Amino acid sequence: MKKINKLLKYKICAFNLQEMLVVLVIIGILILIALPSLMPLISKAKSIEAQVQLKHLHNIERTHFFMYSKYSTDFNEIGFEVPKNVAQDGNANYNYEIISATNNTFKARATAVTDFDGDGIFNVWEIDQDQKLVEIVKD
Repeated sequence: MKKINKLLKYKICAFNLQEMLVVLVIIGILILIALPSLMPLISKAKSIEAQVQLKHLHNIERTHFFMYSKYSTDFNEIGFEVPKNVAQDGNANYNYEIISATNNTFKARATAVTDFDGDGIFNVWEIDQDQKLVEIVKD
């Protein structure tokens, strides 16, 4: 009798399938309500990738400049490994290119591969020899 009383004391709760589905639907609705307000934060976080890679590219170009007294447009020559973007089964969200390079100046650009907020505008960042990092096109 004591065993039965102990078992009854600790009631086991179980949820049926309908209750679980209602909870999942409510969570889904809450996510859909919150998602539009989170999109600017998501695109800002993804743009940090471009900023970091362009600063790294600037440092490599400066090192190349100090060694050879000129900037280069060739990634292999300066030793910059271009990350694979999501279109190439990689993780990067941007394409990187060196637009121009002379003996005294250079300019590099990062262009978004995907439209982060779905408005049809792709994010573009540029950096120059003075490490002036500028967002050319805002997404």
